[in-house]
Amino acid sequence: MIEADRIVRSTCPYCGVGCQVNLHVREDRIFKVDAPFDVAPNFGRLCVKGRFGVDFVHHPARLSKPLIRKDFGRTPRQPVGVEGFREATWEEALDLAAERIANIHRQHGPEAFGTFASAKVTNEDNYVFQKFVRGVLGTNNIDHCARLCHAASVTALTIAIGSSAMSNSIAEMKDLEVFIVTGSNTSETHPVISTFLREAVVHNNAKLIVVDPRKIEMTQFAEVWLRQAIGTDVAIFQAMAQVIVAEELYNQEFIDARTEGFKEYAQSILDCTPEWAETVSGVPADDIRKAARLYANAKAAAIYWGMGISQSVHGTDNALSLANLALLCGHLGRPGTGLNPLRGQNNVQGASDSGGLPHVFTAYQPVNDDEVRTRFENYWGVRLNPQPGLTVMEMVDAAARQVIHCYYIMGENPLMSEPDLKHSRHVMENMEFVLAQDIFINESSEFADIILPATSFAEKSGTFTNSDRRVQLIHPAVPAVGEARDDWSILCDLAKRVEGKLGRTTSAGFDYADPAAIWQEMAALTPAFQGIDHPRLERENGVHWPCPSPDHPGSPYLFEDTFPRGKGIFTPLVVTPGAEVPDLEYPYILSTGRVLFHWHGGTMTRRSKLDDIYPEPTVEIHPQDAVAIGLNPGDWVKVRSRRGEIKVRTLITERSPAGMVFIPFHFAEAAANELTHDQRDPKAKIPDYKMCAVQLEPA
Repeated sequence: MIEADRIVRSTCPYCGVGCQVNLHVREDRIFKVDAPFDVAPNFGRLCVKGRFGVDFVHHPARLSKPLIRKDFGRTPRQPVGVEGFREATWEEALDLAAERIANIHRQHGPEAFGTFASAKVTNEDNYVFQKFVRGVLGTNNIDHCARLCHAASVTALTIAIGSSAMSNSIAEMKDLEVFIVTGSNTSETHPVISTFLREAVVHNNAKLIVVDPRKIEMTQFAEVWLRQAIGTDVAIFQAMAQVIVAEELYNQEFIDARTEGFKEYAQSILDCTPEWAETVSGVPADDIRKAARLYANAKAAAIYWGMGISQSVHGTDNALSLANLALLCGHLGRPGTGLNPLRGQNNVQGASDSGGLPHVFTAYQPVNDDEVRTRFENYWGVRLNPQPGLTVMEMVDAAARQVIHCYYIMGENPLMSEPDLKHSRHVMENMEFVLAQDIFINESSEFADIILPATSFAEKSGTFTNSDRRVQLIHPAVPAVGEARDDWSILCDLAKRVEGKLGRTTSAGFDYADPAAIWQEMAALTPAFQGIDHPRLERENGVHWPCPSPDHPGSPYLFEDTFPRGKGIFTPLVVTPGAEVPDLEYPYILSTGRVLFHWHGGTMTRRSKLDDIYPEPTVEIHPQDAVAIGLNPGDWVKVRSRRGEIKVRTLITERSPAGMVFIPFHFAEAAANELTHDQRDPKAKIPDYKMCAVQLEPA
């Protein structure tokens, strides 16, 4: 057996569970990963990605030196691999980047910049990034992948209760009484969470309600499975609410004390009967009634959802329909209850918490609130822009209009994650200047003028915040690759150079000793973080925010006494069709999502041994449709939409219903977002990844 030189505690770099891991290191290489059994949130459990997927850290394609494009400054630019760049010193790369940024700022002003924070880097990295964007560039045009996954959940929960985070903790899951899982293939997207949920069913006799058009693994544990037609979520939850109101199963005491708008809402759902919902969704009316009664009659019931709810043109309405249910039954503010969006990436919660959004500073303090903004101005010593910035998709629109001239992309890959990739590539081709900062060259940085090499999670310190708001440390386990640097360190160096080239006499302040000092500054400006610091996180193995003082225990669950907006509000809703529905030319509905062995755009897992297990893209097709098209298992098939075409392997399964196909979005060679459209939820500005029309033909 190989003996480790050292074992380093850290936090898994994959999904939002935030599993604690032990990195076993010998001769500066991670050769084994396991988990401590006595530490939350995973208590010794790991999925295949956490246990076997961190070998990307040592992949030979890791960026090790700054790179400058050989045809620097030429537009329209074409994507190039590493051979299209030349190595440079840090001095040359940072000076050149600062000069270009300063020139664009002088010529076009602060709104000429579109910037991408990252759900893969630390809270401290993201805080410094948004400080650079706001304090140096003078714009609020900053966003990240949260816009493309749970923006609708954030918008809906802010409307309903005034808070956007997961309300209850992972630790409560194994003791649940009744719970709903919807729009989440939990056993593949959040595998460790799924083990706790299944434990609740198997060992605690909990009752699970699954609402999902696909036959995911969680349906095997369900008391009720509502297999709705894709895009009919609001109809299902409105009908459940109608049953609860009609049968007087609602929590009148809770409604009177803690909500508003109940009478108007109850009136609005009078006609939303289970029979009506059956005609819309295809779900039997009696099953809807059974689900409604289970949820309403429970002493405590929780709702968990993923991107199947949020990634829709009516994603905000989907999530609001869930909030209405929770308010109706009073299933909030207690253990085993809550509204719980399951966050997709390791630090997507933290990137949002740290100010990586266009309309808020840290912990969702509005940029257009004079008192809040003045506090940041006084601390940073600069004037700040009071106007909310552009979202990810709005930045694409602005770049197409030649309003945005520069992209700064830190640890993101928009040319895998954005919808309608053909249009997004065209925008990138014609951008005046693109600066990328990452651990690998990816589909987006192939368009960059300069690439700055960053350290991975295993090479630096800082914090990640998991899906249930638990702030946790990461620690360096191996040396940085080549000349790679921590993201915050790169940003500080670049910020000072840009300030110098702009002739600034004042500075927003970019001198930090370490990430702990960055957190201290962020906490000083953020009431919800003021009881948290790095030494406490080390002692206590993580703390849930809000934690307003050092003697506060943290908040595993929220809303015990009140909601941030005061009273929760019921929202009447109207069922609307999807933005693109099947027709004779494009007769199938496409939905996209994840598989167990890969993660996000595949940047990390496809540079690990996991790629050997699931090496190529597939499309799930129902046997009935496969026969009609003339497909056999493993055949190559062309999938075409009104925007593009890809070629994938056929996977014949009843998991997806007839008329619907499913494609994972991890594969650059057959990117699902070549097919998806950029129609957006009008409130959350999130694109519809879960429903577009396609045609299939043998390749």
